[in-house]
Amino acid sequence: MSFLRVLLAIIFPPLSVIGKGCGSFLIVLLLTLCGWVPGVIAALVILNNPN
Repeated sequence: MSFLRVLLAIIFPPLSVIGKGCGSFLIVLLLTLCGWVPGVIAALVILNNPN
C-alpha cells in the first residue's frame, strides 16, 4: 500500500481501487455515493488486502 494510494483513497476513494478490478471499483463508488466515510473505509480495506 503506497502513500499515493492512501492519499488517493482519502481524497477520492473509487480512483484508488481502480486497479483492483471492476467489482471493487463499483462497491467503493456506491459506498462513496452513500457517504464519504464508508467509501474511504472500504477503499482502505481493499488496498490493505494483499490479494
